[in-house]
Amino acid sequence: MATSDLKHKALFFTTSPRTPAKMIPEIQLLCEHFSGRKWNKHSQVEFLDLLVQTDFFEGSGSPKNKDFSARDRINRAPKALGFVDLSPHIELTNAGKALIYGNRPQEAFLRQLLKFQFPSPYHREADTVKGTFFIKPYLEIMRLIRDLESLSFDELKIFALMMTDYRQYDAVKTAILNFRAEKEAHIGQYKKFVDEKWTDALLQTYSDDIDAGKTKTRETTDKSLKKFLTTKKKNTRDYTDACFRYLRYTGLVSISHKNRSISFYPDKLKEVDFILASVDRKPVFVDDAERYKEYLFNAAIPALYVDNITNVIDHLMRISGYTQRQLAGKSIEELKDIRDAIVAERKEAVIKAQVTEIKSYALYSEIIDTYNEIISDGYYDAPLMLEYNTWRAMTMLDGGNIKGNFKFDDVGQPLSTASGNMPDIECDYEDFVLSVEVTMQHGQRQYESEGEPVARHFGQMKKRTGKEAYCIFIAPTINKACLAHFFALNKIGISYYGGKTKIIPLELDQFMRLVDNSYNYHTQPTPHDIRQFLDEVMRQEELAADENDWSDRIQNCVAQWLVA
Repeated sequence: MATSDLKHKALFFTTSPRTPAKMIPEIQLLCEHFSGRKWNKHSQVEFLDLLVQTDFFEGSGSPKNKDFSARDRINRAPKALGFVDLSPHIELTNAGKALIYGNRPQEAFLRQLLKFQFPSPYHREADTVKGTFFIKPYLEIMRLIRDLESLSFDELKIFALMMTDYRQYDAVKTAILNFRAEKEAHIGQYKKFVDEKWTDALLQTYSDDIDAGKTKTRETTDKSLKKFLTTKKKNTRDYTDACFRYLRYTGLVSISHKNRSISFYPDKLKEVDFILASVDRKPVFVDDAERYKEYLFNAAIPALYVDNITNVIDHLMRISGYTQRQLAGKSIEELKDIRDAIVAERKEAVIKAQVTEIKSYALYSEIIDTYNEIISDGYYDAPLMLEYNTWRAMTMLDGGNIKGNFKFDDVGQPLSTASGNMPDIECDYEDFVLSVEVTMQHGQRQYESEGEPVARHFGQMKKRTGKEAYCIFIAPTINKACLAHFFALNKIGISYYGGKTKIIPLELDQFMRLVDNSYNYHTQPTPHDIRQFLDEVMRQEELAADENDWSDRIQNCVAQWLVA
């Protein structure tokens, strides 16, 4: 059984995939087509070739190192969390079945997070760090969130990631409390204060390596301390982001995007307290691979608060009008189905109320302020907030059925970005449709990540609806290659994209100007007003000498829309 060596002296969390839900179709694809086969270079290449043909694959083209890309997707979270067994052959585990085919994948995911541990037969300590690790990371992070009421992104990356043994818990908790007290004196210089604390924590954690001159990191020959610390900071930032995302998927936690902090929903505290009181903090079966796999793959452990039928009935009676008599005799799965239906109904009601408020322009200032915060890096998970806020902005323009393809959590807050096989936002205006794509990417990466998918989504929507279609592509800055790409596609009839595309690139400040124009208009804009703008931009493309000229003309169209 292949293992990964624990070589560093801080916690790490799997960063592939970034969003947990995205691993589900990939695990399903692997196990439906490759079960019983060896997981080797040949099957890895085959899997990747099959994956890139699916509509849920995110990326453009096929990766060059197919076997590496396949291992990156499967050997990390799917294997480490026990959803798939790769030795002696590929097999979907019972935990994997609960995630892929069960009615409550979030419960299955939570159980596996609680079993994730260092060290383990999957993650053995290298000789250089022997005795450093003895922890179930997600369990102890949850304990910190509960004890401290919330945990900020900075607190997790500076202090919690340095907790490699659960017996260090009290010291880490005290350090965070001291950090909170001390930061009050650095409100005007908070970023500098955080960076100094971050640097101090890394210098202390890696002092032995630094003293021994072991500061060269992978993929570089630079041995400087500056480069070493820069690399460690990037890694800890990525691990913290991954931890936030994976905990969020359990349905227990809420994220304050503006404060960059994570906390538990008040109505989930009983579930959290049950976990913290009942799940053993000590890693198990560290030197026994077979027993560890038996434990890890078991879909029924550890026990959760909601595994008790009395607890579920009590919860249902609190959140609904059901009586004890009405619920008596039902199985726990039936009771959970009732609970989930109530939660889904409440979520829809919350979203509907949001839409009503948004359409009244009551949130205009908040929407504009949110865009400004996104631009200034004032939010955790800026890509998600950009999708969510743009959905709000398009909804505010009114006149159509505006659907955001990002996911909402149970209380109507944004949870995760749209999957890769659909536009971020779809707007149906009866006689025409508009897709809206947003990205925080910039430079060449913007062109590589967005150029083909945006056009593909446009073509799919046009064919699916049978209506005249347009697309707006929004980014803080538009890469020149993207501008040229869309300028050309709009002029070439390509059947795969439904003929000539109508893709309009807008920089975020231009889109904000459109929102501002609509707010100051004497009445609410209509679908006709929106289409007039789209058609005028496309007319100006026909007149433009090149893509740069078209970009200037777009700016004029933005400035003049709805202006008397």
